[in-house]
Amino acid sequence: MAAAEKIGNIFRIKDLRNRIGFTALLLIIFRIGTHIPVPGIDGKALGELFARQLRGSFLGLYDLFVGGALSRASVLGVGVMPYISASIIFQLLVTVVPYLEKLQKEGEAGRRKITQYTRYATVLVAAIQSFGVASLLTRFTSPSGLPIVPNPGPVFMIMTVLTLTAGAIFAMWLGEQITERGIGNGVSLLIFIGTLETLPQEIASTIQLIRSGALSIPLALLVFGVMFFVTASVVYMTIAARKIPVQYARRIVGRKVYGGQTTHVPLKVVTAGVIPIIFAQSIMIFPNTLASFFPQFGWAETFNQWFVPGHFLYDIPYGLLIVFFTFYYTAIILNPQDLADNLQRYGGFIPGIRPGPKTAEYIDKVLKRITFPGSIYLALVALLPFYLIKWAHIPFYFGGTRLLIIVGVALDTLQQIESFLIMRQYEGLLRKGRIYGRRR
Repeated sequence: MAAAEKIGNIFRIKDLRNRIGFTALLLIIFRIGTHIPVPGIDGKALGELFARQLRGSFLGLYDLFVGGALSRASVLGVGVMPYISASIIFQLLVTVVPYLEKLQKEGEAGRRKITQYTRYATVLVAAIQSFGVASLLTRFTSPSGLPIVPNPGPVFMIMTVLTLTAGAIFAMWLGEQITERGIGNGVSLLIFIGTLETLPQEIASTIQLIRSGALSIPLALLVFGVMFFVTASVVYMTIAARKIPVQYARRIVGRKVYGGQTTHVPLKVVTAGVIPIIFAQSIMIFPNTLASFFPQFGWAETFNQWFVPGHFLYDIPYGLLIVFFTFYYTAIILNPQDLADNLQRYGGFIPGIRPGPKTAEYIDKVLKRITFPGSIYLALVALLPFYLIKWAHIPFYFGGTRLLIIVGVALDTLQQIESFLIMRQYEGLLRKGRIYGRRR
């Protein structure tokens, strides 16, 4: 079947066609919202500040994930990041708070309750982040000396915090609507569409560098080759899994025979996804922030010059933190003991391994063995953008969190579309095999 016919099958299914149209509509609304400015801010001065001084900073990376909304001082300046932060917090709390752990085991009703608590936490996190953004804006000046906020004061602070918090809640609502009535994971799609916002400008800048001779054609081809290889490897590592064989015992109930089948449990090589990099980035901004409180000391300026991406004093702790959080977050979201108990409850067992504690030990050993190379790979991908910018002088941020989000969201969305096609008895998007999304 031709590729055009396979794509045409997507629009022959009314439900899928409506979901794609609904998703596209809400994404357009989100993009429009990223261009509506917050009152009281000099947008031109703020854009100049981001372009000249904050492009490679944490705020510059944050602006990348919200589609440039922060550098434009948009009402959606904090985007869906508060919702993501609140979701991660509750994922961690579920493992240490007995009440939340009990709710999670109650099924759909318990999960809805946790989701409601997550929304409340999102409002609090959004208010805190909005206050931080408003405070920073009042302190910043553009490279030409213009203040970002011409008239700072309590009125500006209150108005900005309320506006940005309301924008974060609206972005959260858009993401939930896409997840429920559209296609794909809504919050992830909002970040996905935001990370692509600067793509046309980056392509134009690269072409201009090649034309001017600042980026030679052989070096450009080498960089593009590296980018292709890294992207392919990210796709491979995202879907890579260690399949543990599981066999279910046969049970005879009345005149019916249950079980007796052989299947497998897939353990993802990168179970934690992009979360370890986000955790590590959050911690790595604290040393520079603390040093900025002591500008009168010479060591603070020297520290800020050395503790930057691309320097070994930054890169080594950053990589080690990613490895640590990969193991930590994997242990939180995938408990070998729970998996072994579920297998035993439904009559499943791993051939050659006794059910119960021995199965849990075996799964834990396999999980640690595949998580280690996965954590090293995440660290390398996270550090890649800094060295491409430093050595090849490419004018854009490639790799790291951005690439993992783009690949993961694309695979998730394609997997959902393929599931719709197969349910309606249409041939999938691939001639052979299946598309496997990342673990949410």
